[in-house]
Amino acid sequence: MSTTRAIVEGLAARGEAVYGVTTGFGKLSDFAIPPDQLAQLQINLVRSHAAGVGPRLPRREVRAMMVLRANVLAKGFSGARPELAELLCAMLDAGLTPEVPEQGSVGASGDLAPLAHLALSLIGEGELTHAQGRGRAADVLKAHGLAPIVLGPKEGLALINGTQAHTAVGTMALVGAKRCWEAAHVAGAATLEALLGTPTAFDPRIHEARGQRGQIESAALMLRLLTDSAIRESHRSGDPRVQDAYALRCIPQVHGPVLEAIRFAEGLISGELNAATDNPLVFDDGTMLSGGNFHGQAAAMAMDVLAIALTNLAVMSERRIDRLVHPDLNEGLPPFLTPTAGVSSGFMMAQVTAAAITSECKVLAHPASVDTIPTDGSKEDVVPMAMGAATKLRRILHNVQHVLAIELMCAAQGLEFRRPLRGGVGVEKAYATVRTIIPALAEDRVLGPDIEALAVAVSEGRFSV
Repeated sequence: MSTTRAIVEGLAARGEAVYGVTTGFGKLSDFAIPPDQLAQLQINLVRSHAAGVGPRLPRREVRAMMVLRANVLAKGFSGARPELAELLCAMLDAGLTPEVPEQGSVGASGDLAPLAHLALSLIGEGELTHAQGRGRAADVLKAHGLAPIVLGPKEGLALINGTQAHTAVGTMALVGAKRCWEAAHVAGAATLEALLGTPTAFDPRIHEARGQRGQIESAALMLRLLTDSAIRESHRSGDPRVQDAYALRCIPQVHGPVLEAIRFAEGLISGELNAATDNPLVFDDGTMLSGGNFHGQAAAMAMDVLAIALTNLAVMSERRIDRLVHPDLNEGLPPFLTPTAGVSSGFMMAQVTAAAITSECKVLAHPASVDTIPTDGSKEDVVPMAMGAATKLRRILHNVQHVLAIELMCAAQGLEFRRPLRGGVGVEKAYATVRTIIPALAEDRVLGPDIEALAVAVSEGRFSV
């Protein structure tokens, strides 16, 4: 960092025409900046680009963005002083979080607006939240023994150019997607048991014959969850059914590609975590090159794929929920899983909720990364809408967690009616976890809090295997 910083300072001192150092930005890059206005140029850049609106990004996403931005600076290609990365780390250690609106970035030239709101706090402007509340950034920094940065040449640009806002959101969603994939198998296995389904469709020979790796792993996981099932043994002989419905039988064929999509997204997003995304990039041989590493297409495409994949988990889960509660489809279980059907509605509306949010996922799964609106006087003529991809992915993840929560709730209730028989080892472990969070349904009660509690458990990985 010190080496490339010296290069930037040398260029500024000589007055050479270098984008973002001695010139304006974007469409204004042809405007030369007088030496006595170089410091004001960087401050103006941060202030003018802090034009975000809408809800504030959640604290953990802002903290992830701070880590990622510090990491980009520390790579040395930005030509910024080490003090910038050090202040970001000090703020993280002190629990100081900038207020960052989530709307306003198209993900080209990076997440300019969100990162500008982050950069404001480093120069003592904007607001910071802390353990005691919220206050002016300059006051909060001072109270924690920290001082704002006085920006030098290129340092404002170094703080706001890059993909760290949408990558932070995408990284959090990727972790959640992995947990949902595992929870979807747990919920599916529990539903299979409650509906007296057959594990024959998970025989490894079937899946090896197709050769899809994710499908093979999904089927193997289902068999592990269903190991030593007394419920299965109770109906092994004399069962007239040859095949279960697709939502049960084809779990590996749908969940398997979801796993492959998660891995695809993980590859792109993991690469972005350590990418140099500034512009121009400064190299230690004295070269400064302008390019387009700030363009967010990589993570945007990854997040769009994740959105489609997670929506398929929701679709499968909602169909299994319907089979659990539907009196014509649930293999002798009480209508809507209530022991007092008629006077009680049981889980009727829980399935309606699952249907509503699954349908929302289908709308949100439309890719953002194929859209573009030229910006910055058409200097940025093709943009990836990466932040839109990120925020709608977060919404889909939230929905899927709730759909899976509803399935886990209904499947556990279905297992109640198969007692004293017990399901497979993985199913019984999940059943026990559900019962530590919510009780069985003996009579109608408000279900919203139960669903929320189970969704939190899914998000925390309590149904991971």
